[in-house]
This record gives sequence, C-alpha cells and structure tokens, in this order.
Amino acid sequence: MVDALGVAVIGFGWMGRVHTQAYARLPHHYPRLPLRPRLVTVAEEVPGRAEEAAERFGFASATRDWREVAADPRVRAVSVTAPNFLHREIGVAMAEAGKHLWIEKPVGLTAGDARAVADAVARAGVQGTVGFNYRNAPAVEAARELIVSGGIGAVTHARIRLFSDYAAHPDSALTWRYERARGGNGVLGDLASHGTDLARFLLGDIASLTADTAVFVPERARPAGATAGHAVASGGAPGPVENEDYVSCLLRFVSGARGVLEACRVSVGEQNTYGFEVHGTRGAVFWDFRRMNELGVSRGTTYQDQPVSTVYVGPGHGEFAAFQPGAGNAMGYDDLKVIEAHRFVRSIAEGTPYGATVGDAVHSATVLDAMTRSARLGSWVDVDGG
Repeated sequence: MVDALGVAVIGFGWMGRVHTQAYARLPHHYPRLPLRPRLVTVAEEVPGRAEEAAERFGFASATRDWREVAADPRVRAVSVTAPNFLHREIGVAMAEAGKHLWIEKPVGLTAGDARAVADAVARAGVQGTVGFNYRNAPAVEAARELIVSGGIGAVTHARIRLFSDYAAHPDSALTWRYERARGGNGVLGDLASHGTDLARFLLGDIASLTADTAVFVPERARPAGATAGHAVASGGAPGPVENEDYVSCLLRFVSGARGVLEACRVSVGEQNTYGFEVHGTRGAVFWDFRRMNELGVSRGTTYQDQPVSTVYVGPGHGEFAAFQPGAGNAMGYDDLKVIEAHRFVRSIAEGTPYGATVGDAVHSATVLDAMTRSARLGSWVDVDGG
C-alpha cells in the first residue's frame, strides 16, 4: 500500500518548479516507493506567483506567508527553495514544526547558519536533505566508485571547475544575490558550494586551503520591481556588488592529495561548464556536466602515453536504470533532482538518511568560510578554523 506524503514548496522561482516537478515524477521512476508525494501548498511572497503555481501544478492551496506552512497539519515534508538569506530561519522553523526538510544549498549564508539548521533537524528527529544535485549524476557516482576502489591508484591531485555566464551581463539586475547581507559570499555559496561537496564526495575531507577572490563587475542596475532569475535591468540606479564574482582555491586533502577549485559567475563564453579531473598514480577520471552521461577513464600500468577511454554510463551505474534502459540514452539536469527527491522521500519512509544531508551542507559551508577567511588574510588556513 502506498501512503500519501503531504509536501509544501517554499519559494517558487525556477528551483521551486524543479522540486515540484521532481515530486510529480517520483511514481513514474520509482513506483515501489511506499510514500507518494501530494502537493499540499506553495508559499511565495511575490504577489500572484503562488496562486499561479497552484493552478499550474496542482497544489491544493497557496499562500504568501511561509509561516502558514509550519502550522499546516497536512504538510509532513517541505522543500525550501527561497533565497539564501531565508534558509536558516525557514529551515529551523520547519524542523521545529516536525517537518522533514529538503533544502537547497548553501543552507544559509555561513557555516553557523547551516549548523543551526542541522542542529534543529537533529533535535526534531526529522530528515534533512540538501540540494547537492551534481553528486547524483550516475557518472559521478561511477567515478567515486572507481576512485574509492583504487581503480586509478592513489589520488595525487584533482581539479574542480564551475564556470558560468549567468551574471556576466553588466546590465543584469542588482538583486539580493549580489548583497552581502542577503546573498552571502556570492559565487562561493552559489557555485563553489557544489565544488566543495564534489571534492569531499570524491576525495574525502579537506584539511587546509588558500583562496583568492575577486569582483569583476563592481556595479549593477537596481531593479524597478520583482525579478526572476538573472534578468537584465538596464537604466536603473547603479548600486555596488558586495560579494564575490570569482574564487580560486588550492586544497590539501586529509589523504595527502592536492586540489584546485575554481568558480566564476561572470565567465563570458562559459555556460554551466562544471566538472572535474582526478589524477592518481595509475590513471585518471574526467567528467564534464555538459556531457553528463560520459566519463573519461584512463587506467592501467602504461603510465606514459596511457590512453583515455570514453565510458557511457548505463543501468549499472547509480540510478541510471530508473530513467533509461541502456547506455547512450541521455539523462538531464531535472533527472538529478528526481533522484534527490527519491532519496529524500526514501529517507522519510525508512527513517535513515540517503543522499546529501544537512550534515554535508555544514561541511561544505565550513570550507566556504575557510575560503573567505583565507582570501581576507592572504594565507593558508585550516578548514577547521585554524
């Protein structure tokens, strides 16, 4: 028998829609899941947006006040896709109300924010899933298995990159994303948070680092009204960009491996150029998000001139079989969020965490805080605060 799971979505921009569609697709891809999400309510403060979402996607009700979600007995699980500065307040409130939590990264503006949400989840005994979606790609999970099994030998060094042009236009609107008080540390929380999670997922904990940051577009136009996404707002009064456009970072892992992490939101000519290269003593593995279902793999004992093979992931890798019958059939970004939704709902059904948790968000945020501290000091710092 399948039980209904009342869910709510707080914040209905693009990511709110992605979460909603992921819930709707769960029975299609995971028919044996013992809980079936039921869309109870959607909360969005922009006038008319919640009502539009309810009509389009089938929520039973809509509200402009997220606090009503905490008090709604029909809701057992909540997706938090609101702006970053609201994550701590909403996340803690939902956990304290006994709601299971699927919250987007970076779970607040600092490691303290992420830790507050994690502590609230632990006290309440609810499940807490975090939107580190790139680790859900079957190719990434296959890469991790290869690395952990010693398939490329002992890892020596890695490079993780997250380049995008979403903020490259100089006339893009000065939204909350560019304010320190509401957008936190800019590209660190937005993109580098994924990079730090991938680094730890693939290679283990980071011991120390040194980072450099920069703002390349120092002013943007203030929007005249509500905005969505990364809209252009030319003609408005200019205001200062308060947080980072770019970060580069050298990493030292607990294992002894070395790494380079680089992220930028103003990279002209780069559209979602996310990926990694991991090198070991007997081989290497390569992944590019834009070719999400492929891995470049080199392994053996040739060392010099050792070839690289392209591996198309298939039903034996990660959750691929829930979406496609054979290798060479592509999965897409939204599928990664369906996997995430499945792991969230499975965690609720079984009472055991699956996938990325709020604890993983604390680890990521701790590394991001260390990057900020290192860039300010101009020196190496220990990730644990030294």
